[in-house]
Amino acid sequence: MIKRLDIKNREIAAEILSIQVPSYLVEAKIIGYYDLPPLKDTIDSLQQSQETFFAYYLQEKLCGIISFKLDRTEVDLHRLIVHPDHFRTGIAQKLLSFVETIEGVKSIIVTTGAKNTPAINFYLKNGFCKLQEVKVDEHLILSSFRKHII
Repeated sequence: MIKRLDIKNREIAAEILSIQVPSYLVEAKIIGYYDLPPLKDTIDSLQQSQETFFAYYLQEKLCGIISFKLDRTEVDLHRLIVHPDHFRTGIAQKLLSFVETIEGVKSIIVTTGAKNTPAINFYLKNGFCKLQEVKVDEHLILSSFRKHII
């Protein structure tokens, strides 16, 4: 079940962190870079994010999160996270598909680590096209993708 979350609720923000940290630790290990901003998030920083959050629940247990900012017709994905215990179970696909059905959305953009092969393969499989790579520092390169919704 997918439902919208009230990020201003501290308990919900804490629950999001309980999924976000282990998920981003996996990404950090994959790309060899542990200074990722999501690993520095706090309850307060999540609550101030101005993102819209939706969660995927399996038998009332939080298993995945998607968050984004909507600018008229374009979704800027900020987080698509699944607890490592639920990797490769289709949760990320369900969350992405949900966002694609939001009325008026014509495109989605997302950025991930250029070495995050599982995420890149996921986005390419879902019809995203690579836009650019940006070197953040000597240890981190980010890849950006866009998908047009027909």
